[in-house]
Amino acid sequence: MNILVFVEIRDGRIKRSSLEALSEARRTAGKLGGRVAAALVGEGVRAHAEALGQHGAAQVYVTESPRLKYYAPEAYARAVVEAHKKWGAGAIFMAATSMGRDLAGGVGALLGTSAAADCTGVLVDGGRILARRPVYAGKAYATVAFRKAPAILSLRPNVFPIEEPGGAAAVEELAPAFEESDFRSAVRELTASVQGKVELTEASVIVSGGRGLKGPEHFVLRDELAAALGAAVGASRAVVDNGWRPHSEQVGQTGKTVSPNLYVALGISGAIQHLAGMRTSKVIVAVNKDPDAPIFKAATYGIVGDVFEVVPALTAQLKKVLGG
Repeated sequence: MNILVFVEIRDGRIKRSSLEALSEARRTAGKLGGRVAAALVGEGVRAHAEALGQHGAAQVYVTESPRLKYYAPEAYARAVVEAHKKWGAGAIFMAATSMGRDLAGGVGALLGTSAAADCTGVLVDGGRILARRPVYAGKAYATVAFRKAPAILSLRPNVFPIEEPGGAAAVEELAPAFEESDFRSAVRELTASVQGKVELTEASVIVSGGRGLKGPEHFVLRDELAAALGAAVGASRAVVDNGWRPHSEQVGQTGKTVSPNLYVALGISGAIQHLAGMRTSKVIVAVNKDPDAPIFKAATYGIVGDVFEVVPALTAQLKKVLGG
């Protein structure tokens, strides 16, 4: 079975989560005796084709146009479907970013099939691709099958390892017959809310703060610890609802879903809404003065103590060890 991977370009670079999806597609296609192709859509994206070959793509389909500089849902979906028809893919993978989640549904609608969102595992059973994904706010996992090909999966970032086997890809330019209606909804401008910080959904280390920090002025403790670790910063829903931090930092069921190598929760009780967004983190460290806080049930390591005492001491020690 051949697999097609939509590769997202942001700020002139291939998103790491797309390389994760490409690597997982290569591993899966290998089990099925197939090969992997990548679809690049946008303006000036052809320059990334060589890198995709080094990450396992045998073929790269490029759709370029100035009108595709920013994400246009219908047009991007049409371009991916065109690549699918060329490659004859039995499955289509993409990263579960905000764009990927939206695009998966659009591609599925055009192809008359369905999409499995935010997958944390890809299985092969009897020549079929199965998807493992969280359900019930992350309290359980379901393994789902697809009734119709192609199977469409968006893969959760920071879950699947990247491989770089080397190699070269053939490149073919596609020119889908776009209609004016394909551009009826489109992004017109991207504005970064925070400059110079790691993107939350793709960060390998995240430090989040909760209501236990007692006020917006105390989030400097979170920020200093994050700076020492080179981490992105997050927050709980209660903090965002109180207006202490922007929604762009919210981790949880109604915020962003993250899967870093290390997640540090400061003064976060661990409501199911928050756990749903970070439960798949590889290592979870929690600091909370309440020994019965639900966060400790999910934590790999827990510190029962006052964040105003623990965090400054932890930050100072990390600066000594890491030279920050």
